[in-house]
Amino acid sequence: MLLACVGDDGKVTLLAGMSKAVVDRGLKAGDLIKEISPLVGGKGGGRPDLAQGGGTDAAGLPKALEAAAEWIRKRIAQAAGT
Repeated sequence: MLLACVGDDGKVTLLAGMSKAVVDRGLKAGDLIKEISPLVGGKGGGRPDLAQGGGTDAAGLPKALEAAAEWIRKRIAQAAGT
C-alpha cells in the first residue's frame, strides 16, 4: 500500500505499508520510500512493514507514483524468479 497527499502548504507526504507476506518476498516499505522520496524533493525511510517520507516538490508526485509502481513490479518479478 502506498498513500500520498499534498497538503495546503504544498508539502508532499508519503506513507508505505507492506504486509508480512510481502516483506517476506523482499518488498520493504522503507526501501520504497527511500527510492521515491527524492522525486518529490525530500527523503524518508522506515521499517520493512511501515515507512514514511515526503518532500516539498508536489510537481514530482506523478513521477514518484510511476516510479513506485515500477519498483513494485520489479520486486514482484524478482521474487517470482522471472
